[in-house]
Amino acid sequence: MPRSRPGSDSPPGRRGNAGGAMTTDPAARWSRPASGREPAAAALLAWLGDPGAPGLAVITGAEGSGKSRLLAWLIGHGTRPGTIGERRIHGFVPLPGQTATTVAWMLGDQLSNAARSPGDLVAALAADPRRTVIALPELHGAEQPGPVVELVLRLAALDHVRVLVEVRSGTRWERALTAGPCARMDLDEPQWTDEARRASWDASHPVGPAGRAEQDPEQPEVPFDLDDPVSVCAADPWSVTTAYERSQENHGGLRAAWLRAGASLTREKPAAERALVLRAALGDAGDPRLAAALDSAARDASWAVVWHRVRGDVTPPWPGPVRSLAAGTGPLAGQLVVADHQGTVRVLDAESARSTGRLPHSAPGVRATADHGDGTVTVLDEHGLLHTQRAAESARPKGLAALLDDGPSAQERLLAAVREYAQRQRETVTALTGAGDRVVLGDAAGTVHVVSAGAEPRTATLHRGRVTAVAGTDLPVSAAGDTVLLLYTGGADGTVRAWAPHTDAMPEPVAARNCAVDAVAVATVDAGLVLAIAWADGLVEHRALADDRLRTFHPGSRAHALAFTAEGDLMVGTDEALLRMRAR
Repeated sequence: MPRSRPGSDSPPGRRGNAGGAMTTDPAARWSRPASGREPAAAALLAWLGDPGAPGLAVITGAEGSGKSRLLAWLIGHGTRPGTIGERRIHGFVPLPGQTATTVAWMLGDQLSNAARSPGDLVAALAADPRRTVIALPELHGAEQPGPVVELVLRLAALDHVRVLVEVRSGTRWERALTAGPCARMDLDEPQWTDEARRASWDASHPVGPAGRAEQDPEQPEVPFDLDDPVSVCAADPWSVTTAYERSQENHGGLRAAWLRAGASLTREKPAAERALVLRAALGDAGDPRLAAALDSAARDASWAVVWHRVRGDVTPPWPGPVRSLAAGTGPLAGQLVVADHQGTVRVLDAESARSTGRLPHSAPGVRATADHGDGTVTVLDEHGLLHTQRAAESARPKGLAALLDDGPSAQERLLAAVREYAQRQRETVTALTGAGDRVVLGDAAGTVHVVSAGAEPRTATLHRGRVTAVAGTDLPVSAAGDTVLLLYTGGADGTVRAWAPHTDAMPEPVAARNCAVDAVAVATVDAGLVLAIAWADGLVEHRALADDRLRTFHPGSRAHALAFTAEGDLMVGTDEALLRMRAR
């Protein structure tokens, strides 16, 4: 395959694939490709292993030339456990019938990110320096080849991403892909076939009378009505997505809601769970009859939507993309502290999402917020700086009591200790939560710090790399009302850990997955201790720790923030919505 662009060395393999020398496990050995295509197969493997090769490889040829069979051979071996890093295929999507949006959803699912659009996918992979190899068969059969070609070229332009595309020769899409730097293989050219091996293969693999192997007949597609929420939730989600993308009508708001949450709706799930996700994505501009129909269809789902505000809502208004959440206590009890992507911090009524105020100063690049129980709120920004502001007036001493006690309050002394401690740290503060008379910080080195006024901070290194989230609750330990602080922390290393600062951290993580943790929340409710985790691939987990019950929810976009209300309902904040969910 000719090379036309130098490249940089790719980092090691990703997502659990073992790198290093080729495995000696016989189960991992590669079979020979069909029809004498050993020269073509060798060239593909050389392209995968050459750090200076172009990021884009195009397999082309006439109809029936064996392009799909060759690519299926590579994908079949490249996705098996034990495949070495340089030959690993991390994501693949057969393109017939797909649009650029559905391709982004499929690849986002496979690559553990919550991509809602082609742009989201490119941004997520640009921020992840690990080597990624993507295979895309039969581009000529895509529903919208033009936007798919654009996505392919944007992905292949990333230094650590390789894209292998199959497209029929002579098409405008082949010309668009090969107009710039790429490695091109035309299977109609004789150098890509070993004729002796081809003859041997053909002799041992006879084809049927129609010239190809028999195939199972396709199942007939169940018809659906794009104006009927129950119908679309029960139908094939990929067909529904394609139909909504083709349609120019609003369908009562269903089209916008479906495309907003399509990365979740297209996952394998019961119709009731699909109705729940669609209900959570439906804006207030839609047909008011749809909400009742979706509530009925979702009655067997594991969650119920108490209320939700999505992008574009006006009554009450959507508060903007949510980057941080905190449930208010003390003077802010029954309210939510919500920070958006621009650092504006609003206070909302937890029962209705109506705005009850906002902090006077924004903190761009907000990472976390903490309520301190006395009407003050601390905001952590992307630079690790803490900004404390008053969101509500606390009950202060009056008269003679105020005259006798004119010094700083206990909370003021605590916050002063936190600011002083944070300034002394060599590592950047990356996570924050309030915990009564203590404040908990996480840093870029994986260490968690519990700071209180007048006492030495307690610290523990719990993660490899950045701490991304911390949450705490006072756990009752005696009938007399004694409690201990119990912390749950999440990290970029994909683990959630538990730690009570008076003792050592648990040696094993509470949860671990192959993607980072975005947020954690914990609370003690009537049923016991509950923990919520938001993962970077868009999955939200709700764990009842007393009996190991697990509920999941996938809103269709990345959940940046979680919080529990006083009633135990789960608040979920994304770039598209703020949701209050109740476990059934």
